[in-house]
Amino acid sequence: MNTSNKNNKKSAVINGSLFSDLSGFYNEVSNVFMKDEDWKVGTLDGFDDILYGFHGEIIWKDSQKSREDLGFNLTKEFYENKIKQGKPFNIELIQQKLDDLIVGNGQTLFEILVEIIESHKNITLILD
Repeated sequence: MNTSNKNNKKSAVINGSLFSDLSGFYNEVSNVFMKDEDWKVGTLDGFDDILYGFHGEIIWKDSQKSREDLGFNLTKEFYENKIKQGKPFNIELIQQKLDDLIVGNGQTLFEILVEIIESHKNITLILD
């Protein structure tokens, strides 16, 4: 009987060379984690939710490209679009996040996604 943890743990690869924006990221993680499902991830909360069933390591290939793609400019646009959209979003909170980002204290989308992954103790993230 093999008691090696290696065989029980899964490994998943997020390929940063396959996307350059948040919707592309959602498509990539939907393909990686939900091949057989008939719905796709479309929100940060949705991404967080699909990770609860995953145990193992996530290797984020081309993570430096993703760090740049999902960086300041895209994050600023992400918050500005939510503010324009208004309800159901908490405009004051989003404005605060945007203000923090602009003065250099806020998180980029890449950093938010990494934080979401790292909040799951059953997952090891490897930035490649």
